[in-house]
Amino acid sequence: MDDFSKDVKDGHYSAHPGKWDSSDPADCPWLNSYDDCVPRSLNYAKVPLFHWVDETARLAPRTVACQFMNTKMTYAKLQRDAEIIAANLRSFGVKPGDRVGIMLPNLPQVIQAFWGVLKAGAIVVMINPLYMEKELTYQIHDSEISHLITIDLCWPKLEQLRATLGVKHFFITTIADGLGFPLNLLQRFNAWREGSIKNVPFDQRTVLKFSTLLEGKERYSHAIGDPEETLALLQYTGGTTGASKGVMLTHFNLGANIQQTKAALPCLAEVPHHVLIAVVPFFHVYGLTTCILLPTILRSRVVPIPRFSPPELLKAVSKYKGTLLPGAPSVYLSLLQQKNLGKYDLSNLQCCISGSAPMPAAYFPKIKKELGAILIEGYGLTEASPITHLNSALGRQKIGSIGLPFPDTDARIVDMEVGTVPLPPGKVGELILRGPQIMRGYWNRPDDTASTLRNGWLYTGDIAVMDEEGYFTIVDRKKDMVLVGGYNVAPREIDEVLHEHPKIADAVAVGIPHPTRGESIKAYVVLKPGESMEKSEVIAWCRQRLANYKVPRQVEFRDALPKSVVGKILRRMLLSEELEKRDKKKADRLEAGAAQHDDTDSPDGNGL
Repeated sequence: MDDFSKDVKDGHYSAHPGKWDSSDPADCPWLNSYDDCVPRSLNYAKVPLFHWVDETARLAPRTVACQFMNTKMTYAKLQRDAEIIAANLRSFGVKPGDRVGIMLPNLPQVIQAFWGVLKAGAIVVMINPLYMEKELTYQIHDSEISHLITIDLCWPKLEQLRATLGVKHFFITTIADGLGFPLNLLQRFNAWREGSIKNVPFDQRTVLKFSTLLEGKERYSHAIGDPEETLALLQYTGGTTGASKGVMLTHFNLGANIQQTKAALPCLAEVPHHVLIAVVPFFHVYGLTTCILLPTILRSRVVPIPRFSPPELLKAVSKYKGTLLPGAPSVYLSLLQQKNLGKYDLSNLQCCISGSAPMPAAYFPKIKKELGAILIEGYGLTEASPITHLNSALGRQKIGSIGLPFPDTDARIVDMEVGTVPLPPGKVGELILRGPQIMRGYWNRPDDTASTLRNGWLYTGDIAVMDEEGYFTIVDRKKDMVLVGGYNVAPREIDEVLHEHPKIADAVAVGIPHPTRGESIKAYVVLKPGESMEKSEVIAWCRQRLANYKVPRQVEFRDALPKSVVGKILRRMLLSEELEKRDKKKADRLEAGAAQHDDTDSPDGNGL
């Protein structure tokens, strides 16, 4: 048995309580690339996830946990509110292990509700408030949500589905609920004037105000038996390539990941009173971890941004003296395009954390110059709570790479055919992972779990390469690889070349079916304001920088590209559009042929 096979056969945890059993350091070259202040391994606190809000409330009770316009909430108040919510949820029938949905934009109520549901012993299910009826019905039915916390703006679509969802109680909040006097009254007046007030039929039985959960003085905090096995979060994947799957993450999975993040970024812990600007949606696992969990362990302040607008985001960073800004590449690129960027005071901004999609290499120096903050790019996925890799904040960064694996996170590059042959540095293959942050599996999907979790390793579906120093680079998604005339092409490589053009604001390459070459490359391009280009210019630019078989054969200019809520370009959606157009053309040709055939063979024609 080779070392790798023996490694995956062995158990996950060592006998040492709370310590992860990493592989032999000889197989982990990244350990030698760590900054001196980053530990190779951690002693993990195996505690309920809400231990961290309790600990911060104990050590820093007056520290502001959340600031939303004219309201501030301290950690002591957050803890109290969460425990009152937990007690009230129990009075409404919530039992340990029940699934409770939170369907809200970035508001203080999300933070209160999240910790409250966990303290009730229930499992949080985050739901995108932009979901339409079909998506809502699927996720609520699949997770068997018993109670739902949402906003009045979502009620019209929920009311139509109410009889079929199986939800026992709806708790409805408003934007005004997160504001203090007089802004709460002003917000309600403006909503009334704009006609955006929703008439919610509160009956105090099944449809209740969110404020009901904050009534009374009784507090409750459930005793979690085994944090490693007790689920805290059922987080649904994006579902862009099939039905969305519920990822089962335990209290320990999520707690270990924020402990790893804090250890990998010691510079964050050195600065007291961070102000984190939360523009990444809380309902996405990236936003949940970086904008709710990480600030809690850092004892920092969160400023929720309910709706992304580049000018409003810059205004918030300036007004609240933001120091940390997690975001997707599209967020930072949109900030760079603001013509009056210089009028905002960004002097307090220290660190931008980029995730959810690759950042084009050409923009790293621009972000440092224009925003004045270091940019740290990392990698993660829902199935890993989500962060597994990160570039250094203080030491060496390799632009274009996802950086080094977290402490206690084992990473391997294996062959793409079978997935059991480990590949040496410099060889491209599938990235597989194991560590304390890896999920327990997919909710009610044993077959999907078995194909993704094999012998303790998470098979990511991402194509990557590791260099001699242990830095990893994502080449592309396994499902996005394009086969052109027998050659494998990574669309991301073409994306990088397109982004280097001074007239191009955004771009993506997609492999589309071709009758003789198997597939060919099509580029979708968004130009910067005021710029113009011919398709031939785009092709010529690529031809100077890429092998001939990688050069796009088609170019389409667009005003915008389809993106997920966190800014990831939906490459598969563009492919679906192309397939629909192809099928329509085929149908039109058949219809035209049939019409011609009818004319020829009709009784009035020249039959045989």
